[in-house]
Amino acid sequence: MTQPSDPLLQDLLDTLGEEVVFNGDRIPGKARSDESRTGHAMPLIYLRPRTVAEVSEALRLCNAARWPVTIQGGMTGLAGGANPEAGDVALSLDRLAGVEEIDRDAGAITVWAGTVLETAQKAAEEAGFLLPIDLGARGSCQIGGNLANNAGGVRVISHGVTRDNVLGLEAVLADGTVISSLNKMQKNNTGYDLKQLFIGSEGTLGVITRAVLKLKPLGEGRETCLCAVDNYESAVSLLHAARKGMAGLSAYEVMWRVFFEFSSKAEGLRFFEETPPFVVLIEQTSAASIEAFLETAFEQELISDAVIAQSEKQRLDFWKVREGYALDHLPDLMNYDVSLPIGDLDAYSKAVTDEMLAAYPQAHVSVFGHMGDSNIHLCISVGKADEADHHAVDAIVYDHVRLYRGAVSAEHGVGRLKRAYLGHSRSPEEIALMRRIKAALDPNGILNPGRVLPAEG
Repeated sequence: MTQPSDPLLQDLLDTLGEEVVFNGDRIPGKARSDESRTGHAMPLIYLRPRTVAEVSEALRLCNAARWPVTIQGGMTGLAGGANPEAGDVALSLDRLAGVEEIDRDAGAITVWAGTVLETAQKAAEEAGFLLPIDLGARGSCQIGGNLANNAGGVRVISHGVTRDNVLGLEAVLADGTVISSLNKMQKNNTGYDLKQLFIGSEGTLGVITRAVLKLKPLGEGRETCLCAVDNYESAVSLLHAARKGMAGLSAYEVMWRVFFEFSSKAEGLRFFEETPPFVVLIEQTSAASIEAFLETAFEQELISDAVIAQSEKQRLDFWKVREGYALDHLPDLMNYDVSLPIGDLDAYSKAVTDEMLAAYPQAHVSVFGHMGDSNIHLCISVGKADEADHHAVDAIVYDHVRLYRGAVSAEHGVGRLKRAYLGHSRSPEEIALMRRIKAALDPNGILNPGRVLPAEG
């Protein structure tokens, strides 16, 4: 790609000023890559708009110049979606931050796209509400990115994925047109639900600038436990029992033995004498005691042991193990986020693990995730890996997803890293329709090109 002409840079500077337009040494290093660490190029121009009008003007000028724009939020993604090419204009939403309003009567919070998720959560809690969206990266991910990727997280089992918690949305199209529908109503059956076009589109159809999110009442309490489970069938039965017997079930996370043993040892924590085949983390937010549920589970032989958190520190220790931060220290760690029918998750993980160890006997394969939402994560390290190794591991993970008719991305998005495998989960007709929608909303193809949709031909 050629370098942008001086007129484009000059037009951006004349319209937005040096406080918004950065180039050269003024571009921060964080613009290079998201958490996948697969980005290697710096953008040519870096924009930090402060208003929706500035976002609109920036896109209008870039669209007129037919110039590619990479949209960036908290840079916590793992699919390479925020990674720019060397000649791109990168547009950061970090200045469009803050809680605009909490409407107690509507049970809704209006936030700017650059608002850090944890900031919005705390504002909601101070007002006596729960913001249902919750992710491990809550301290750095941004609302706009959460919506653009339709992030899942740890509360999906009780509150749904991100798109289920959005009432209204504002977005800017590629040509600068502002689509603002900051609806607060639960019911609005007036034509197409346009917000859903942008939620999960990963910035390829428009730039989200504001959102109205649902709020829920705060729970009456919170209890968390770890359960030792002897086999996968019992883990599924325990899930059924928890859904039936816990009115406030808010999390059901399953950790396979290799992952739990590695993570707990790395954190210097020990909860069971021997590591069981599966460990289930259950959390509920209600006044009812979790002990009665566990007693019944023991009687039904669904669990062999259990530990109830006796303090906030111990609860956080449970979650520290579940988050698996220690895995990041493994060499060339490859993260996968897939979704399959709940009944197939263990068979899938065994098939992938067996093939991985046959190809790479020294490999580390950890499996864990939101079993109640049919979503698991695989963290794989084969030691020092080159590009061929990455492609080989991708093929093993995603070919098995296709065999089980699952999704190659459950919550992290497709981005750059999974676009070649989109056809493993979506039909040619579906992909063709996606292309038609993209062409209608972004005819010049400037918004996050090279993401989501596989290359043609």
